[in-house]
Amino acid sequence: MNSIILKGRAKINLTLDVVGKRENGYHDLQMIMQSISLYDTLYIRKIKAQGVRLSSNYAWLPTNEKNIAYRAAELFFEETGIQGGVAIEITKRIPVGAGLAGGSTDAAATLIGLNKLFGTKLTKASLMEIGLKLGADVPFCILKGTALAEGIGEELTPLSPMPYVPLVIVKPPFSVSTAAVYKNLDYKSLEKHPNTPQMIKHIENGNIQAIANEMVNVLETVTIPMHPVIEEIKAKLMKEGALGAMMSGSGSAVFGIFETKEAAVRAANYFKMNCNYREVYITSTYANGLNRKDTEEK
Repeated sequence: MNSIILKGRAKINLTLDVVGKRENGYHDLQMIMQSISLYDTLYIRKIKAQGVRLSSNYAWLPTNEKNIAYRAAELFFEETGIQGGVAIEITKRIPVGAGLAGGSTDAAATLIGLNKLFGTKLTKASLMEIGLKLGADVPFCILKGTALAEGIGEELTPLSPMPYVPLVIVKPPFSVSTAAVYKNLDYKSLEKHPNTPQMIKHIENGNIQAIANEMVNVLETVTIPMHPVIEEIKAKLMKEGALGAMMSGSGSAVFGIFETKEAAVRAANYFKMNCNYREVYITSTYANGLNRKDTEEK
């Protein structure tokens, strides 16, 4: 095998709670993470020269060590001891700086792809361990599906698959710094927390309306005061028929859950035509193992 094509899936948070803070400054989290059908495409091929070459359809995207996918490839070679070379072409579709794990999922796909390409036969658990060295969201992006994430996000418990749900994602024309959001979070003063055990029951029961009602993201208490338009997008999604709407991660993207794809399409068209938002996406939840394969070997 000389090349491989992979899909790096975005994620949303159905719940996000902060339950503590460590001495090193990191926060302890409890959240339910969900893969969605929106994806980046990575074409990875072996090259004769050693090292990593990276390119993207976004001219402004870093193509060196500042890119997490580039670092993932370097780390793979370091961890396995392989003296190899690869070219990685990333076609970005997931918006950047949106709280959708667009960078983390590219890193995850890179690790998965290189493991197949070089026949190293690392287990998923081993890949997730390597991925954690790159970022807290990378292990989930390797696991995919529906999962309870704890610790800093690396302690993952797979859950029953989330039912198929149409989604609309709206990203306002700015990005949000995750580090800045956590720095400004006073978790001890939070008044509302998600009921994560109850959310897990709703997912097991496949109760979409109950899932939508149960969604809580405590980081909204920081990001929305910084960017009030996020609250406006949530309200407009609800007005346009969403069963529930919430910011994903630390923002800036907001997603709405819809009962039908037709309703999702109508809402997306509203935002495109009346609100002048350029980054509006119609997508859906993604159940790992139940959808089409995310790799194509050549």
